Order: sequence, then structure tokens, then C-alpha cells
Amino acid sequence: MTKSAPEVLPATHPASPRKRDGDPHASRPLSVARGAALYIGALLGPGLLLLPGLAAAQAGPASVLAWLALIGLSALLAVVFAALGRAVPSAGGVISYTAAGLGQRAGAAAGWCFLAGVACGAPIVCLIGASYVAELTGGGQLVRAAVAGGLLLAVLGLALGGVRATTTAQLVLVALLIVVVVVAVTGSAPAARAANWIPFAPHGWPSIGRAASTLMLSFVGWEAVAPLTARFADPARQLPRVIVIAFGTTALLYLGLAAATIGSLGRRAGTDVPLADLLQLAVGPPGRAAAAVAALVLTLGATNAYLSGATEMLRQLTGTRRCAPPGRRPARPLLLVIGAGGLALIGLQALHVVSTGALVILPTTMFLCVYLTCLASAARVLSGPARLAALPALLVVAVVLAFCGWALAAAAGIGLIAAARARTATAGLSG
Repeated sequence: MTKSAPEVLPATHPASPRKRDGDPHASRPLSVARGAALYIGALLGPGLLLLPGLAAAQAGPASVLAWLALIGLSALLAVVFAALGRAVPSAGGVISYTAAGLGQRAGAAAGWCFLAGVACGAPIVCLIGASYVAELTGGGQLVRAAVAGGLLLAVLGLALGGVRATTTAQLVLVALLIVVVVVAVTGSAPAARAANWIPFAPHGWPSIGRAASTLMLSFVGWEAVAPLTARFADPARQLPRVIVIAFGTTALLYLGLAAATIGSLGRRAGTDVPLADLLQLAVGPPGRAAAAVAALVLTLGATNAYLSGATEMLRQLTGTRRCAPPGRRPARPLLLVIGAGGLALIGLQALHVVSTGALVILPTTMFLCVYLTCLASAARVLSGPARLAALPALLVVAVVLAFCGWALAAAAGIGLIAAARARTATAGLSG
């Protein structure tokens, strides 16, 4: 979901904040190690604290097939966006990638869908952290909603005050997440039982598609690091190694966590707090407290970077420059909208009007639409192996998008409105 992303990028999503933070290392050539760390940071986020359990609830053990399919898609996306980063070297990110092959109207639509995904994703990230706190304290839905609302307001206050997480802080948060996942997976392994994999598809085979549409939120991020290709001293030699390390690391973490959630938790796999249950198996009762602390830290840090990235994307879309007077900056209205909308969504979830799965599908659909336009553009502007990778990736994204159901209407509406006023929306790209 919300993820850490490099400081060179203008925008973010629930899965990956893109921001500029004044990192003193930003202008230095990237080494393979730091490049891999930034790539992994763009792909991993607090969504891993929720999505394995949510996918297991939707598809049972068969959800592992959704993980495998999306890992294959992730490999294709890595190739495509690395090529786009070289072919379209622009700070506009997904806006520029889409516009290069489909025109400015499509680019504007992609940018606004991306921003809508950000707005929908912030309350979900806060609910993830709140779920772990409520589970630890024994609170119910109202406690979860109160904690989530408090987290959202706290992060909005920090963002309005200009407090922003550095790239180094984001990478520390990602390292924390990796440690938590590794301890949970390896420590809970003795509790795994073959019987927990039967029946394999209790909700039918179509449920795998629904699980994939949910899990896609964990695989958004390759577009965030595409502009990094220009920062390697020898991209032809370094970039393939970086991509292999980043892809291998994330694939192992995803599959390990998915298998542990199903194999070790069994009937409890469909929980909102899979990491807490796995850590309890791994280290005993202290594991739940450790999971809650990690969830809170990750939520605050990731959402802060996430909102910073959202304001950057809005500046790209509206043409508002950093040096503009504070009153002309779009950050405050955007943050107020995110706050009001986020609190409303949290309240609806607490009242059982909408489920967690329904909340997750909103930003996922927005990002899938962005990927669809970027891949369609890549199929037109790229050549060779990258173009060959874009075509099957485009097909897979379209198939997963078909399982998003009612959320497609929201994405279509945003895309049409953005395209209709493309001249205004894309004015920042010419500045």
C-alpha cells in the first residue's frame, strides 16, 4: 500500500510515496546497493500488514495463486518501467509516461486517477495501524475507528506544518517492515500444517481474481523508481542487478508471508492483523505488542511521506510551483479534502456500511487504471524486449481490473473529467 519511494519523484500512492526531501545524496550516482534499497522501498509498505489476511479471506489457500500471478506481472512491470525511465526522462512520472504514447489528455487522466488513489489510500493505511492497536488492547470497531481517525489527523497536522519524512527515514521504516516479516515467517514455520491448505479454493476459482485485484496494491511501485535509471553511473550494468535484487527480495517476502499466513494460521488466516498472529506464534505474547508498535511507526512514517507525495503530484497537475506564495499552493485544500474524506470513510467502515475489502478496492482500481494507460503507452513508444513485456502486462492488468467491479465507475468518472479539462490539468508539465 503506502510505500517509501525515492526523493526524486513527484507523486505517491497508497502503496508508494514519491517526494523530494532535500536528501544530500540525491545528486550522487547510485550504487547497486543503494539503488536496490530505493527500489525495494518503493515496492514494500504497510499494506503487507493487512493484505495477506484479506486475500486469504477472499480466496482461501488459493490466494497464493494470486500472489504468484502478480509476482509474474511484477517482473514484467520492472522491465517496462525501467525502459520508460530511460525513454521518457521526466519528473512528470506516470503523467509523462502516459502522455508520451497516448497524449496529454490521457496523461492528465492518469495523474488525477493516481491522485485519487492517494486520497483513498490514506485512511486505509491509518486503519491498518489502528487494527493492530485495537487488537492488542481488546477494543472493537469503535476503538479502531477512533485510533485511525487520530492517526490521520496527526499526520495531516504534521503535513500542514511542513514536517516531512526524509528518504533515509523511509528506508529505515522499510527495513523495520522486512525484519518484522522475516521474524514472523521464520518463527511461525513450526506451526504450519498441511491440513490448513485444504480445501484449496473454498470460495471457488473466480475468487482468485478478486484476491488479485486486492493484492495489486502491494505491487504498485515500479513506476515510482523508473526515473532513477538516470542516476546510475553505468545503467546498462547496474540496473539489471538492481532489478534482480529488488524483485527477488520482494517476491520472497510476499510468497513467504502468504504461505505463512495460510499454512500457520489456518482458519484464522482471514484476519485483519496477520502479522500479530504470526508474531505471537514466533515469539509468544510479546509478539502482538511488537506488531502494534511496528504498525504505528510504519503508519505514521509512511502516511507522512504519502501525503507529501500527493501534494507534489497536485503541483504537477495544476502547474503550481514550489516557490509560489503559500496561499496559492494547493497543499492545504488537498490535505483538508483528504482529511474530511478519510474520516468519512473510517466512519463508514466502523458502522459496517463498507468493508475493509471495499475500501482497498478503491485505490487499487485507480492505480490499475494508471498502469493500464502507462502500459498502453509503453506498447506504442518502446521497442524490443520492453515492448514485448508491455503487451502481456497490459493484458494481465486489464484482466485484474475487470474484477474491481463497482470501483471502475469511479475511476472512469475521474478519468473523463480529467481528460475534459486536460489543458488546465497538464499546464504544469510545460513549466
